Amino acid sequence: MSIVYILINDAMPGYIKIGRTETSVIQRMGELDKTSVPLPFECFYAARVDDYAKVERALHTAFGDARVRASREFFRLDPYKAKVVLELIALEDMTPSDGVATDDEGREALRRASRQGSRFSFAKYLIPVGAVLRHSQDRNIICTVVDGTNVDFQGETVSISRATGLANLQRGGSSTSFAGPNYWLYEDESLASIRERLDEAWQ
Repeated sequence: MSIVYILINDAMPGYIKIGRTETSVIQRMGELDKTSVPLPFECFYAARVDDYAKVERALHTAFGDARVRASREFFRLDPYKAKVVLELIALEDMTPSDGVATDDEGREALRRASRQGSRFSFAKYLIPVGAVLRHSQDRNIICTVVDGTNVDFQGETVSISRATGLANLQRGGSSTSFAGPNYWLYEDESLASIRERLDEAWQ
């Protein structure tokens, strides 16, 4: 199988890994979950393509300005921006419904990391109450900002990370805790990208 993937890792906020595999994305993420990485990788998006080596090279070239090191497949880039390009070439969406490949210990580490991270502040990043956010994996899934740190997801007031877990359940996955700002879009930009852009502008 010819798959190109976009991975994220809560231990490396703001960075993505663009790579390829001939096996499954789940197997590849398991291979990357080594002792040198504190948290498991999450698959933001994966696609079956015609020529994975050619597509991977094209993405690496297109986003070359954001590449961390020439010898590494890591980019300082909003995963959504890479996804919209890869979607144009995709023959089939191969994103695992659970998004992670790990054991119970890894899942617990992700849950703890999600709980320990500070809640996303909509007010701080100029996203108004009433703003509609769209899920990056399925733009028909929405939530609405209700106050400075919470959204309404199908009648329930929750954090953006909890909304991500609920959306993943709705899409057929598990309720694994995910870093919510990576998965929700406001005006076609991920919350994580908005946060990074404004934080840099305000420094």
